[in-house]
Amino acid sequence: MVGHGPLGMLRQESLKPKKTWETLRRLGGYFKPFWPMLLLAAVLVVISTWTQVTGPELLGQAVDCYLTPEQASGAQSVATPGAAAESTPTAAASSCWFESADKATLTNDAKLAGLGNIVLRLIGLYLLGAVATGLTFFSMSWSGQHVLTSLRTGVFNHLHRLSLSYYAENEAGNLMSRITNDSSTIEQAISFALVNVVSGVLLLVWIAYNMLSKNVPFALISLAMAPLMWIATRWFSDQARKAFRKTRSAIGDVNAELQQSIAGVREVQAFSREQENIENFRDVNATNRDANIRAVAFTSALAPTLEALGYAALALVAGVGGFVVLRNQDLFGTTVSLGLVITFIAYSQRFNQPIQQIAVLWTNIQSAIAGGERIFSLLDEVPAVQDKPNAQPMPKIQGTVEFIDTHAEYEKGVPVLCGINFKAEPGQMIAVVGPTGAGKTTIINLLPRFYDVTAGAVKIDGIDVRDVQTASLRRQIGIVLQDSFLFSDTVMNNIRFGRPDATDDEVMAAAKLAHADTFIERLSDGYNTVLGERGSGLSQGQRQLLSIARAALADPRILILDEATSSVDTRTEKLIQAALEKLLHGRTSFVVAHRLSTIKNADQILVLNDGEIIERGKFNALLDQKGFFYDLYMSQFRRQEQVGGNGQKASAVPVSA
Repeated sequence: MVGHGPLGMLRQESLKPKKTWETLRRLGGYFKPFWPMLLLAAVLVVISTWTQVTGPELLGQAVDCYLTPEQASGAQSVATPGAAAESTPTAAASSCWFESADKATLTNDAKLAGLGNIVLRLIGLYLLGAVATGLTFFSMSWSGQHVLTSLRTGVFNHLHRLSLSYYAENEAGNLMSRITNDSSTIEQAISFALVNVVSGVLLLVWIAYNMLSKNVPFALISLAMAPLMWIATRWFSDQARKAFRKTRSAIGDVNAELQQSIAGVREVQAFSREQENIENFRDVNATNRDANIRAVAFTSALAPTLEALGYAALALVAGVGGFVVLRNQDLFGTTVSLGLVITFIAYSQRFNQPIQQIAVLWTNIQSAIAGGERIFSLLDEVPAVQDKPNAQPMPKIQGTVEFIDTHAEYEKGVPVLCGINFKAEPGQMIAVVGPTGAGKTTIINLLPRFYDVTAGAVKIDGIDVRDVQTASLRRQIGIVLQDSFLFSDTVMNNIRFGRPDATDDEVMAAAKLAHADTFIERLSDGYNTVLGERGSGLSQGQRQLLSIARAALADPRILILDEATSSVDTRTEKLIQAALEKLLHGRTSFVVAHRLSTIKNADQILVLNDGEIIERGKFNALLDQKGFFYDLYMSQFRRQEQVGGNGQKASAVPVSA
C-alpha cells in the first residue's frame, strides 16, 4: 500500500476525475448509514481547530497580561519628539480578565498565579486537541472501513453477476485493482486526506480571520509569504505527479519482465537464456530507477522550499513586530504589543503547516474520486446474460437438447456459429470435432448460457434457455474442462464444490467413481490435504481426476466434457472411461473430442468448420463418406490410435480439436 506521507500521496498517479459531483454523491450514499459518526467527526474537527487557534492567543495573553503588563499599558500613548503625547489605538493579543488600567499595579504573586492559570489552560487545551484529533481519525476510519467493506462486497458480488464476455474483454489484474488499488485510494482519502484537508482549510481561514480582526496591516505582512508557498507547492507537486506517472509506467515494465521470466523459467533454462533475461531486467530496472530519482528530486525539493519560505514569514513577522515594539512606534495607525507579536509568530507557524498538506492531499482526494469513478463504472456494467423479469426455475431436465438455426458471435459483426441445427436425445453422447477456431467451445458455452445466441435458439426439453433462471439451469449441468481449476482448500472441499451439501461418504464415493481415491489416499493428509494455488503439487492428470469427481458428485442431467481426458495417460484414461460409462448413463453428454475412444463411442459426431456443421453421423458412417472427418482421422486420430496400439501413451500425440 502507498504510504501516507507526501511522497506516498504523489506516488499515486493523479487521475483527473471526470464526474466529480456524481461520484461524490454516490459515495455519500454509502456514508448515509453512518451519519452519526460523520457528525461526531465534524464536531471534533472544529474542536481540534479551535484548540490550535486558541493556543497562540493564550501565549499572547501571558505576555501582555503577566510578563510585560507595563509595556502593554504604556503602548496606549505614543510620544513623538517635539510633540505632545497622542492617543493611539492599541492592538494586543487578547484582553485580560482585569481592567487594562490595573496591569501595571499587579503584584508578582498575582502575575505568577495568572501565569500558572495560563499554563494549566494551555495544557488542558493541547490535551483536548490531541484527544479530539485522535477521535476524529478514529471516527473517520471507522466510517471509512464500513464504507469500504460495502464497496468491496458490492464489487465482488457484481463480478460474479457479470457474464464471461466481460472477462474475455477485461484483464483479471485490471478488475482486481478495482477492489485493491482503487478502493485503497478511497480509504486513504476518507481516513487521512479528507480530514486533513478539511481541518487544514478551516485552520487557515480561522487563523487568517483572527489575524485580520486583531491588526489588518500586521496580518497582511504576516501573510505575505503565503501566496509564494502555495505557488511553490503547486509547481513542485505538479512536476512530481508528472514524474511519478513515468515511474508507474516503468514499474509496469519491471513487473511484466519479472512475470514473463518467472512464468517462462523452464524455457529460459532450456535454451540457456538466463544471462539475456538478466540483462533485459537490468535495463528496465535502471529505467525505473532513473524515473524514481527524478520524481523524488521534486518531492525532496518541496519540503525545504516551503520550510525556507516559512522561516522567511516568521522572520518578517518577528522583524517588523520587534521593530515596532522596540521603537514604540505605530504600524499604520495602530500600536503593536509584544504579546501580539508572539501571537502572530505562533499563528504564522500554524498557518504555514497546512498549505503543503492541502496541496498534496488534494491530489490524493482527486485520485480517490477517480478511483471511485472506476469502481462505479464497473458496478454500472450490465451483465450481457440476464434473467428475464418473469423467468421461472428450470424444471428437472430430462435431456433433450436442440440447437435451432443458432448463430453466435463474441465480437459484433464477426460470426462464430452460423446456422447450427441438431438435436440430442436424452442419454445420447454428442462428440464435437473440428480444427481450432471452428466453434466447438462456443457450442458448449451456449448450453449453460455463459453466452446468449445472437439469432436462433438453444432449447432443453423444449424450453428456451433464455426463458428460465440461469442459476437453476446451471445447477443441472456438469462441466469438466481441459484446464481444471482447483482452489487452495482441502481435497474434500474441492470435490464438494460441485455440491456443498454432500456428505463425506458421498464425496469419497465420487472420488472412487473417478478413480481418484487411489492417489488421494497417498497424500499426506488424505482427503484433508490442503492443496496449493490452482492445485499445485498435483500432476495435471490428478487435477483432472478431481475435476471429474467434482462433476460426478454434482449428479448433473447434462454433462459437458471439454477435452476432459487430454492430460491423463492411457491406463488412467481407460479407468476414467469405465467411470464415465456409469456417469454418462441416462445423461445427455457433449464431448469436445480429443481421444479416439470418445469419438468411437459417440452416438453422434458433429464435424465443425468455420462455424458450420459440415458433417454429422456415427464414426464408421463418417469414415465411409471420406470427407472432412476422414481427412481429420487419417492425419491425426489414426496416428494416435497407432501410437496407443504400440503401448505408448495415447496422449503423447496431441489432437487439434
